[in-house]
Amino acid sequence: MLNRIIEWSLRNQLLVAGGLVVAVAAGIWSVRTTRIDAIPDLSDVQVILFTEFSGQAPQVVEDQVTYPITSTMLSVPYAKVVRGYSFFGFSFVYVIFEDGTDLYWARSRVLESVAGLEGRLPPGVSPQLGPDATGVGWAFMYVLNSDSRSLAELRSLQDWYLKYGLLTVEGVSEVASIGGFVRQYQVEVDPVRLRAYGLSLPVVRQAIEQSNADVGGRLIEMAEREYMVRGRGYVQELRDLETIVLASGPGGVPVLLRDVAHVTIGPEIRRGLADWNGEGETVGGIVVVRSGADTRATIERVKERLDELAGGMPDDV
Repeated sequence: MLNRIIEWSLRNQLLVAGGLVVAVAAGIWSVRTTRIDAIPDLSDVQVILFTEFSGQAPQVVEDQVTYPITSTMLSVPYAKVVRGYSFFGFSFVYVIFEDGTDLYWARSRVLESVAGLEGRLPPGVSPQLGPDATGVGWAFMYVLNSDSRSLAELRSLQDWYLKYGLLTVEGVSEVASIGGFVRQYQVEVDPVRLRAYGLSLPVVRQAIEQSNADVGGRLIEMAEREYMVRGRGYVQELRDLETIVLASGPGGVPVLLRDVAHVTIGPEIRRGLADWNGEGETVGGIVVVRSGADTRATIERVKERLDELAGGMPDDV
């Protein structure tokens, strides 16, 4: 058999040379287009459901959130394992599918099952799908350093500027923020003053919610033109919160929020931090690559996008 192949090759040298050229060209094309990653992606096809239930203990989260979700996910087609984890204030449910299942088909079926959970979860609790990435999608990290800015300012730059800029990069599934402090308005109510005015915490909460919203009106026609009526009421500074009217006091004098509470801007409670080379705390981001994307090419695009975004950053960051 081998002698026949050699004999045929010698008689058809032109065909053999042409086949060799095609094989070499195909090899070069494969090397240039093959997706490159740091390690082979052998992870299972999985869909993650994240649910936040603020302020609740793990046992309450388990009973009211994790258990209803896991019991519902057991009926999802081609799901072989469902794992639920309950923590303080939030829940994770991992739905692992059989090998060969299309990831986006699996996500759509999980989303359909989530729609059937309405009425079984506590009010205001809504499960969210995790990123369309695999276990090896964590591909790139960066940090923000500054000698003159606080960790809260750096975290704001990350959350409201860099994060959204990087989400537009092809192949990026998620950009997670780590470290720093998330700024928030904090209302510290004095229970003694609250009782003196005959008010309760639900009244204070409702007043704050109703005083932080834009209200739409109708149209006014003047000189053959239409003008939109808007009531602009979003909170923009501490004084806007302090002057919220809670009730009418003695003699018709309004009771303001500052009369019963101390309003400040402070950091949200955090459960972790980010350290930079042992030199202290920092703020950073984690870029998660979408499933099936070329990790190396995505990282190069992320670096280019970071260089572009750096032009809009403060000089000291």
